[in-house]
Amino acid sequence: MRNIAYIDGQNLHLGTTTRDPVWKVDLARLRVYLEKKYHVDRAYYYLGYVQDDDQYQRLYEEVQTAGFVLVFREHNSAMKGTKKGNVDADIIFSIMKRIYRKEQFEKVVLVSGDGDYKQLVDFLIEETKFEKILFPKQRYASSLYKQITRKYFDDLSKPELRQKIEKRKGGLR
Repeated sequence: MRNIAYIDGQNLHLGTTTRDPVWKVDLARLRVYLEKKYHVDRAYYYLGYVQDDDQYQRLYEEVQTAGFVLVFREHNSAMKGTKKGNVDADIIFSIMKRIYRKEQFEKVVLVSGDGDYKQLVDFLIEETKFEKILFPKQRYASSLYKQITRKYFDDLSKPELRQKIEKRKGGLR
């Protein structure tokens, strides 16, 4: 059996592109890393979605081309202000539904630093269904995760890991 990965797309993007040091993840390289390091067979990338907004089409294509299953949280284009993906509940529900239905998978890999997943992480550890949470930047991850052991988390921004998954200048992989 293989592992399943869940990526909180907004958390990954904001965690790497808006906080020092700023860097960008190469999604294709991330997908390969997840497969090789954590034996991830299926990887779900969750994003907010605006139906009539063409500016994000390149991102959607990049996510899918990299080998992720793209899952949207739909937003109405008439919403004012900043749109937030707010995919936490969707990810939690999807994982719990798989467990309830006794779907065949080994463990879950989660990419996020959001503390909203802490109860899920604790439950999955207890049920021996948790592999790892990968923080976009550990120093900005929720303080709730300070209680879990090093065995269950890693920092994508560590130099040796970042080197494996960072988007390189000129687009070369």
